Amino acid sequence: MSDKVLVVTGGSRGIGAAVCRLAAARGYGVVVNYAGNVAAAEAVCAEIHSRGGEAVAVRGDVSSAEDVEHIFRAADRLGRLAGLVNNAGTIAPSSRVDAMDAERIARLFAVNVTGSMLCAGAAVRRMSTKHGGAGGGIVNVSSAAAKLGAPGVYVDYAASKGAIDTFTVGLALEVAAEGIRVNGVRPGVIDTDFHATGGVPDRAQQLAPSVPLARAGTAEEVANAILWLLSDDAAYVTGTTLAVTGGRAAAP
Repeated sequence: MSDKVLVVTGGSRGIGAAVCRLAAARGYGVVVNYAGNVAAAEAVCAEIHSRGGEAVAVRGDVSSAEDVEHIFRAADRLGRLAGLVNNAGTIAPSSRVDAMDAERIARLFAVNVTGSMLCAGAAVRRMSTKHGGAGGGIVNVSSAAAKLGAPGVYVDYAASKGAIDTFTVGLALEVAAEGIRVNGVRPGVIDTDFHATGGVPDRAQQLAPSVPLARAGTAEEVANAILWLLSDDAAYVTGTTLAVTGGRAAAP
């Protein structure tokens, strides 16, 4: 059994997969959570295993309380929970707010907000010294959209990530005295396949010229920030959301 286990929601692709690979390289046993693409999750695990690491793929919809408990029971079997990366998220095709329906908004908030809170609750019950745990870290994956608003494109997604920013601060203060640090990362224009879900697969390339560093970021660069926040190097950092945006601050 591992002496430090990390649960990564949405770990089968993009930023989540990069976090899983890097965490395993740094000695974590990794729970690679996925919602539907078992082949992708198993491929991440196979890569980790080939390098001598420990990982398990666990299916689960983070918006379901029952599924969340299933995910964390798998973590319990792997060893002592030391961290959670709330990375699972969804996006819908580009739309103005006046064209959005209730079902779209409800599903997006169920995954992006409710899912993060349910997973955080399960992690706190295991890591908090109040519950007999040994402490740990939580990193919530937000988005630059939370600050930019994403007008005409993804206002609902941006609003859900704004909620994550507020949740990060509130939870950090709630559990600070219980051995748990809670932080966030706010990725900007990152070159992953996430934008394809929103119907604009080349969005990162479209926006790259607007980035002061003149390029899109990589999933690995975001993963490096997340692992730093989980590490002892960030031992005095909590309630903070780190922008990984290449300096981009203009509206999309």
